[in-house]
Amino acid sequence: MKKNYLFLGIICLMAQFATAQFTLSGEFRPRTELFGSGQSRTALDGSDPFLQTSVRAALVAQYKAENYNYYMSFQEVFLHGDRQQIAAAGNGNFRVQEAWVDLKLADTWSFKLGRQPLSYDDQRILGGLGWAQQARTHDVGIIKHKTENFSLDAGYAVNTIGSNIYGNAALFTYRNLGFLRAHTGSEKFNISALLLNTTYQDGSNGDLKSNLFTGGVHAKSKLGDLGLAANFYIQSGNRVNDTKVKGALLYSLDATYKVADKITLLAGFESIGGKKDDSAAFFPLYGTNHKFNGLMDRFYVGNHGNAGGLVDINFGAKFGLGKGWGLTAKFHTFSEESANISTSTESLGSEIDLVIAKKFKGFKLVGGYSQFFEPDYVTGAKGSQNWAWTMLIVKPKFLNTATK
Repeated sequence: MKKNYLFLGIICLMAQFATAQFTLSGEFRPRTELFGSGQSRTALDGSDPFLQTSVRAALVAQYKAENYNYYMSFQEVFLHGDRQQIAAAGNGNFRVQEAWVDLKLADTWSFKLGRQPLSYDDQRILGGLGWAQQARTHDVGIIKHKTENFSLDAGYAVNTIGSNIYGNAALFTYRNLGFLRAHTGSEKFNISALLLNTTYQDGSNGDLKSNLFTGGVHAKSKLGDLGLAANFYIQSGNRVNDTKVKGALLYSLDATYKVADKITLLAGFESIGGKKDDSAAFFPLYGTNHKFNGLMDRFYVGNHGNAGGLVDINFGAKFGLGKGWGLTAKFHTFSEESANISTSTESLGSEIDLVIAKKFKGFKLVGGYSQFFEPDYVTGAKGSQNWAWTMLIVKPKFLNTATK
């Protein structure tokens, strides 16, 4: 009788998999970096550089049924040496990284609910921050509408701890978040619009709420070998602690041009509004900021939050070197933004970024070197401001029940 029940269970399981798909995958991503020599901030004379290895280790399960898609990932981020060899406990960094379900409501409508990344367009305002080993997720519900050439997402999030209002007055710890994002276009041209409202609540004063509005557009076009991408965003309202923001702007234009089969030229310009007498600066909020303004993270990665803004002029090239090798080289020159950009003369330095990657069968190896050149007026800086890193990426596929 037990064998019959077991056989019946196997038949039911096979019938379920006939109309559904289950995948189990993983990720192992160690990265070794040279810190203390200019990454993120100016290294001063006498400071000692050091090597540090961080690791992202993840397990991802996904189940796709006819009317829903369920996704869960477990992740630990640790440093080499952050746990004693015979310690009974871990480092406390193991967590549910993502846990969400996407319910099919109709042919063109769905509802996605749970802990998930918000990643749109070039990730300038909302991005998954994949470079950071911990990445970024939001606890949010999203109504999604999608047709062949149009999509519309409307999302809302409320952060609480137990029965208490989540009151941590910082740009990344909001009380409420609501957004509306629309996208339309074709392969040659597409455009999207984003409206984002963020509510912050001061932990020391539960009645003090600040609302910051960010809105704008992202556009991309492809004209033969020429590609163009542009951003225009505006911020108004109040930062945390009711800090006034009045019409702060971010705008940019990036171009790519394929000059040969394995050579693509790059050029870009971005202006980010700085603080004024009557307004705080523009802040990119929840984007993948490491992707922009130089890989050494001198700007808008835990720093430069309410400073004089930034003008970034950059150019470079991508090279396909054959046999899975690729090289990207880029040069940035930085200066402060001002009310009239033509009067902005305060140099913030310049930077060279080199990234080389090699694809192997089943894994990838990436490494880079960056050199930052401090402006002359910076005193006490080390003679060489640099950063180097290397990263291994392995993403095994343990199980895939997709029908052929």
